[in-house]
Amino acid sequence: MYAYINGKLVYKCPTYVVIDAGGVGYHINISLNTYSNIGDAENCKLYIWQHVKEDAHTLYGFADEGERRLFLHLISVSGIGPNTGRMMLSSITPAEIQAAILKGDVPMIQRIKGIGPKSAQRLILELQDKLRKDGPDTLISMPVNHTAKDEALSALVMLGFVKNVAEKAIDVAVRSANENLTVEQLIKIALKSL
Repeated sequence: MYAYINGKLVYKCPTYVVIDAGGVGYHINISLNTYSNIGDAENCKLYIWQHVKEDAHTLYGFADEGERRLFLHLISVSGIGPNTGRMMLSSITPAEIQAAILKGDVPMIQRIKGIGPKSAQRLILELQDKLRKDGPDTLISMPVNHTAKDEALSALVMLGFVKNVAEKAIDVAVRSANENLTVEQLIKIALKSL
C-alpha cells in the first residue's frame, strides 16, 4: 500500500490529478476539498489510498492525513464506497462531515448527492462512537508530536486505546520514572497498566 506520493504536478482538474514521481505518472482521484487545498503548487504531496478491484487498481489522494482517515471511516460503513466517500468530501468539508456525524445531523448529511435517509442514519450510527472515541480534532488535523509523551499517546490511540485512558496511563508512567523515558519505554510501561 502507498502512504503518499510526492512529485511534480503534471495535470490537475477537479476530479483527478496526475503526479510525476520518479518518472512514473500516477493518475489519482481527488475530492474538491483536496483540489482547493493543492492550489497552484508545482510540486505536490498527496496521501494515498489504493482501491483494488478485479478489473482496476484505483488511487485516491488526499491533501492531508486527516482527510484520508475520515475517508477510511466513511467507506467502512456498509453501502458507502470510495466514489460515494469522495462525493461526500467534495460536497462539504471534512470538518462539517465530522461535526454532522457527531451531532447526529441527518438533514446535513442527506444534502450530499447519493446519500438518502437510511444511509445518513447508518453513517451516524456506525461512526458517531468511533469519532467521539478519537476525539474532536484527530480526524481533521494530524497531530504534530514534539515530545516522547505526545508520540507515545499517538501510538496508543492508533493501537485502539481510548485517548483519555491512554493519557492517564502515560501520565502514571511519566510520574513513576525518575529519568526521561524514550517513546518505546513509555509505551511499554503504559501498556502494562492498560
